[in-house]
Parts: sequence; structure tokens; C-alpha cells
Amino acid sequence: MPSIRTFKIFLAVAKCGTFAAAGKEIGLTAAAVGLQIRALEEDLNQVLFDRSARSVVLNTAGRKLVPQIKELVSRYESLAVGDDDDQLTGTVVMGALVSALMGAFADALWTVKREHPRLEIKLFAGLSAQFTDMVERGELDAAVITQSRRQLPSSLIWTPLYSEPMVLIVPRRPHFPLPESPLDILREAPFLRFDRHTWTGDLVNAVLERCNVDVRNEMELNSVETIIEIVRHGFGVSIVPKLANVRWERDRELRVIELPGNDIKRNVGLLERSHHSRTPFTDAIKHLFSARGGPDRESTVGA
Repeated sequence: MPSIRTFKIFLAVAKCGTFAAAGKEIGLTAAAVGLQIRALEEDLNQVLFDRSARSVVLNTAGRKLVPQIKELVSRYESLAVGDDDDQLTGTVVMGALVSALMGAFADALWTVKREHPRLEIKLFAGLSAQFTDMVERGELDAAVITQSRRQLPSSLIWTPLYSEPMVLIVPRRPHFPLPESPLDILREAPFLRFDRHTWTGDLVNAVLERCNVDVRNEMELNSVETIIEIVRHGFGVSIVPKLANVRWERDRELRVIELPGNDIKRNVGLLERSHHSRTPFTDAIKHLFSARGGPDRESTVGA
């Protein structure tokens, strides 16, 4: 029967991609790691990695095991802590949008951590589509992401936390002629477009279709924060989520304009697997947001 240590070695190899890198992370030689993986494969009667001279990569059978093994390790760690006072313990691995880490979600994490000091939280910043795959594979316990316009796998659950209206932002001191009408601004001003291959990019496309305008694409970026900064410097206009952590009314360098007939919002929520060992943690996060007013409310703390 494989030990918890063997399962931890398996997860390290799955993450690091080589026996040497995994061994360095957990304090074993590459040879010892290789022996442990071969023993695990023999115990389970299946090959879990495709091996080459330079790397080891999870095959289909190995990828299927990652969520199950990760949950076993998490459950064991919770037991090992000796939790006798109903506190959350162990390690939770989360992904989140950068804008979420700057605002309300960071506040929620701090609240949970303060109430459960033996809980360790590891955070990774990134994009929604990337995190969806990582949650499904069990590499993340959960992630705060934008609602997908595409159907998620049945193994995943997405719970809305808060909403951000999609708005037009323009510089107060542009380096180009700026028309008065919002639609004319979109047609004539240089447009900074959020990466159209992302979920937020899908929302920008939907707003432009709703407005029935063609824009002059000047630049395409995958960071809302970077787009906002470029607009502040007067080099273009953009459609972005109205991030609640930004003090828009105090900004002396840009204006926020509501587009006529547009009611499209970016909905941000918590993604998790249908069954996993960290539901007490994800339930605590969802409860905090629910107590603050629910997903229909635009967060006044952050995004």
C-alpha cells in the first residue's frame, strides 16, 4: 500500500516535471524519487508518467489520479494537525485574478486566516481559463475567476461572488482628438483592447457588439491594470470592468463613461470541484461574500 509520503512525491513530480527537481523540493535524490514513482506504479498496476531523457510528464492515467491523491494528502494533513476545536487547518492552494487579490477577496482571505490561524493559504495570480484547467486537474483547491461564457465541465462548480459593470474609460488629457459622444469615442479614438482570447475579452467583444461599433485597435493586452494605466497617460480609450478596488471618482487622469444601452457585467466567482476536501474553506469564503450582499451587489471593498 502506498504511503502518504509516496503520494506527496507523486504530486511533486507532477508539478516539477523531473525527478531531480521534485527531489530538490522534497529533500530526496533523483534516483530515490524515481524508485518511489516506480513502486507506486507497480502498486497501482499502471504507468502514470511518460518519460523522456529530460522530463517526466503525467499521462492520462496520472492526470486522473491527481485530484484524488491531492485530496488524500489534504485529508491526512488535516488529521495530523489534531484539529479538535473545529478550526480550518492544513494548506489550501488558491488561484485568483490579480484584481481579486487587490480587493474584496484579499479581505475575505484575511478574515478566514485571522479566524483560523493554523490554516496556510498559498496564492497564485493568473487568468481564468488557466485556473479552470488547474482546478479540474486538482492542482488548485479553488480559484476566483470570471464567469465563463462557455459551459464548464460537470465536475466543476462556479459560485458568483460579485459583479463589475463593463464601462468605457477615457483620459482627461488625451494625446488625440476626443469626441463628445461615447459611441463616437469608440469609433474614432485609439482603442486598447483586452486580450480577445480571454473570458474578459469575450465581454469586451459583447459590449462592442451591443453598441454596434467598430473600433480602431491600437494595442491588445491581458492586464486590466496595465490598460487603465495607459489610458491615464492619454494614449487611448478602453472598455474594462469597473474594478471596485479602484477609486474612480478620485482619479484626476481618466473618466468613466457608462455606455448607452449596455448592461453587460463581469461576474466574478469561486470555482471548485464538485467534491473535494477543502469545502469548509470555500464555504467560509462564499459565506463572507453572501453576508456582504451577494453576487448582484458591486463590491465596494475590492475586485
